[in-house]
Amino acid sequence: MKKFRIQWLIVFVLSVVGCTQPKDENTTVENSDQNVLFIIVDDLKPTLGSYGDTLAITPNVDRLADMGIQFRNAHCNFAVCGPSRGSFLSGLRPETLGILDNVTPLQSVLGDRVTLPHFFKQNGFETVGIGKTFHDKEPDHEDTKAWDAYFKFTTSELGEKGEKRNLTNGEFPWCYWQAAEGEDIDQQDGQVTQKAVDLISTQRDKPFFLAVGLHKPHDPFVAPKKYFDMYPLENCTPPSLPEDWERAYPYSLPGWSEVFDKMTEQDQREFIRSYYACTSFMDAQVGRMLDALEETGQLDNTLIVLIGDHGYHLGEHGWWNKVTVYEEGTNAPMIIAGNAVKNKGVETEALVEFIDIYPTLIDVMGIEGAPEHLQGESFATVLATPTADFKEAVYAVTKRGDMLGRMVKTKQWRYIEWDGGEQGKELYHQTEDPQEYQNLALDPNYQAQIEKLSSLLRNKEI
Repeated sequence: MKKFRIQWLIVFVLSVVGCTQPKDENTTVENSDQNVLFIIVDDLKPTLGSYGDTLAITPNVDRLADMGIQFRNAHCNFAVCGPSRGSFLSGLRPETLGILDNVTPLQSVLGDRVTLPHFFKQNGFETVGIGKTFHDKEPDHEDTKAWDAYFKFTTSELGEKGEKRNLTNGEFPWCYWQAAEGEDIDQQDGQVTQKAVDLISTQRDKPFFLAVGLHKPHDPFVAPKKYFDMYPLENCTPPSLPEDWERAYPYSLPGWSEVFDKMTEQDQREFIRSYYACTSFMDAQVGRMLDALEETGQLDNTLIVLIGDHGYHLGEHGWWNKVTVYEEGTNAPMIIAGNAVKNKGVETEALVEFIDIYPTLIDVMGIEGAPEHLQGESFATVLATPTADFKEAVYAVTKRGDMLGRMVKTKQWRYIEWDGGEQGKELYHQTEDPQEYQNLALDPNYQAQIEKLSSLLRNKEI
């Protein structure tokens, strides 16, 4: 079981005490972390300065990356909010859990399986959720047993005002930007962050597991006007598509892509500016939480995890949303900082799936008795040695009506089967064609590679 933890003030003084037991003396990780701060950002792709994005203004996330390890090859298992969150918070693949859309309630499929925050609660942590953690459309989408307390907030009346414009002439009511009046605190995420700061600053008798869900940059793209002013429209350049490119199949992208095809270059530039403005707004909230940890002496004894719940397309493949199994859909940022991270300010290319987060967190926090249902693996060795190999491949799934599209990615290849291959296959070389515009699946020269990757899909336990 978890080592005995003492109250907050004494932890501050004695934060260097304690460690997890290493499984391999060559990958020893000293871990005196007492608390966990888990930041889940909605629809965040790697549009961050620390990931090399030259447009992004994200000094606080960049600061977090300097404090820990940044994963460049972390992948969600379903590029939609509900299935992704249900998956990584339960430690189950979406197909195993049974959530393949945003409408299936967690409570209808979870059974007696223990979620990540619930497991921490069972092991002596004070668990608090703020904002969107699970896919909280309705109460039965939550795991209410997981939390000692849960808080949600709404935008203020002032924060609802401001210049706005729909980018699809109203065809998608959600697809608009708004340069809002007021300050950060007038927005939902600002209030979520204020509550997190208050909780971080509160003395407590138990270590905390604090999950903070930040909604932006999820649509609609609403943030205080000052964040829009950070991005001149002329700098927000849409991606160029190959002249001869066509999507591999009509269902490679969701069926409503024709609405995006009507967007003008002006619309596209405003879409990009809005997404980045919301990303910088999110970044400011992360900074407030880091400052609160530092001011209370807990920055040195808190394991911090920041992820985007899945990736997002900003014009790549002519698509402006999620719900794909391409790189832009499945790849999302993940940064981990704390005493469990042996080297600071480093990157890793290790292939990691989001279902690996659950077993990793309980591993590095020294909690024994991992639930038997977990399908992920602990990547604690990568935290100790960023160059270590971890997985041969990662997997994701998506859905088009009643048909599934299943993906396997290795460091060299991405392979997709629609309806088990009956409705088509896609194969992309990840180094020669990183944007994934040249489908090699019909080229007879690659059939041996397809057979190998298809076998990986067939043999993967779900």
